[in-house]
Amino acid sequence: MWKDFFYFSKGQRVGIIVLIFLILLVLAANFTLPLFFPDTESNKNTFLTEVEAFKKTLVLHDNIRNVERQQQYLERQRLYQLQYKKFQTFPTFKKDVPYSLFAFDPNTADSATLVQLGLKSYTASNILKYRKKGGIFRTIADFGKVYGISPKKFKELEPYISIQEKKLVKADSLQVKRKEIVQNLIVELNSADTTLLMKVKGIGRGYAKGIVRFRREMGGFVSVEQLHEIYGMRAENFDKIRPFCSVNLELVQKIKVNIASAERLDAHPYINFYQAKAIYELRRNRGKLNKINDLKELSEFTPESLAKIKPYLSFE
Repeated sequence: MWKDFFYFSKGQRVGIIVLIFLILLVLAANFTLPLFFPDTESNKNTFLTEVEAFKKTLVLHDNIRNVERQQQYLERQRLYQLQYKKFQTFPTFKKDVPYSLFAFDPNTADSATLVQLGLKSYTASNILKYRKKGGIFRTIADFGKVYGISPKKFKELEPYISIQEKKLVKADSLQVKRKEIVQNLIVELNSADTTLLMKVKGIGRGYAKGIVRFRREMGGFVSVEQLHEIYGMRAENFDKIRPFCSVNLELVQKIKVNIASAERLDAHPYINFYQAKAIYELRRNRGKLNKINDLKELSEFTPESLAKIKPYLSFE
């Protein structure tokens, strides 16, 4: 019966023999291959040793470069110090410039005189600018208020300040005359520029620009009372300005109703868009308009508004 379990065909027997042969061949190779190839562990250790040595060389090169950079930096510092020493050989400027004290009149002294007294150049310039604008030092204390003069410097100069009273009286009288001339000046609002307007007492730069702007937008003033419409104009300012203002109606720029476009009409501050459109449509339907009464049939206008725009319209 055991033959049934251990019976192999011819092909099976051949396969078993080949398998046994291969097993024996592998075992033989396992014992013989180490004889032909040396141990790889020693090679691995040699490789790791070479890697570590290479790393050390890299660190060494970095250190060398750092040392070179440090030497270059020290060399530059040395050269800079040598050049800086050359500049140190130049004579230094003294902070305290010598000056002298003597009697002077702050209302007549020129810039060179003021600098000789020990004042800074910018302080002397401030004094000259103050005098150029009409400023006068009436008392010794006024001179001490100039920007740039310290209390210590003023105390030093105070005994030497000499103000001539005659010149002050003359200057004061000139200023009074100038004020009288300005007070008697009458400006025409439709032709005066901002410089002339500002000569009137009560008209500053802001009011002067507002008057010119209003005149340009309106086409001119038809009444001095229109100054009330200037932005920021207060009643007390108007009462102060009014006696010195006049209006020339011939200088008013009027709108030619029969040829003006709706946009031109609308540009006037006293005419709105709907009123300008109504005038344009009326002119297109009826033809030429001859007088202000032709506009009375337009519902967009009231008697007050017509009276307001009448001086600015021309029906030629």
